[in-house]
Amino acid sequence: MTRITRRLALGAAAATLAAPALRAQGTAIRIIVPFAPGGSTDAVARLVAPGLTQRLGAPVVVENRSGAAGAIGTDAVAKARPDGLTWLLTFDSHATLAALLPQLPFNPDRDLDPVMLIGGAPYVLACKPDKPFRSITDVVDAARARPDAVSFGSTGNGTIGHLTMVLLQGRTNTRITHLPYRSGGLAVNDTVAGHTDMMIGSAAVVHPHARSGTLRTFAQFGPQRLPALSDLPTVAEAGLAGLEAEAWWGVFAPHGTPQDAVSRMNAALKESLNEERVRATMQEVQQARLVASSPGELATFLAREVAKWGEVVRANNIRAD
Repeated sequence: MTRITRRLALGAAAATLAAPALRAQGTAIRIIVPFAPGGSTDAVARLVAPGLTQRLGAPVVVENRSGAAGAIGTDAVAKARPDGLTWLLTFDSHATLAALLPQLPFNPDRDLDPVMLIGGAPYVLACKPDKPFRSITDVVDAARARPDAVSFGSTGNGTIGHLTMVLLQGRTNTRITHLPYRSGGLAVNDTVAGHTDMMIGSAAVVHPHARSGTLRTFAQFGPQRLPALSDLPTVAEAGLAGLEAEAWWGVFAPHGTPQDAVSRMNAALKESLNEERVRATMQEVQQARLVASSPGELATFLAREVAKWGEVVRANNIRAD
């Protein structure tokens, strides 16, 4: 092959690889977060958006569409054109949608393709500092003394935080009043204001407030203590072995999105998450265990989560708000 012919061939190959990105120039890429602003899912989406804009060659816009435990925003993605311009960045409640809402207008398995499991963070219990709870035992004792009088906030009916508290009540034979919110940020606000006795949320959304002193954490549901919360015992240490729950964030695409577009998004996410600033924020502020999985690894992980938490939803006849 002559030098000129080789240059032409290399140039054609480069143009072919660049074409999808060039077609996206000037066209916004949407990341739909199916929860209100202020929660950890919204924070993760906005954290990676600048890096994605740089790597995908198009502006990346985060759009919040909250409601029905994440089903409203997820439905918008499931029905979007599979052109690589619409993506879903969602929370762990995605695993319970089919069990929670039997009449969903979409099928989570058929209508969405996995892209990446970003990572996870353990659920923690927190309260306003003037509340009396300093351990999971304090909560159990108070709930037994006054059934239904103690309240907790979560990000909504059927979310993993809510289901974890359902399991806790079953294990301890207690009744605790549930106050569902539309995002972790709203649950934090009411807990800080004292409108609910405590809240369950991911360490990602609770830790900044614990660090500033507006909330006090007193139990974590991870398999071991978080380094940043090394003084905070796990519920297993309090005698509730096996009661574990971890929040997680995953990215999905409308079914049929071209594989090369999925691969580009996966690669752009990995590179964005590996930026020093982003990685530090995820680990130190969001308290996340980064995974940055392949699409197939997310599919396998999700199947396990669906089986585990779907059973809790069905066994307790839980429905969305």
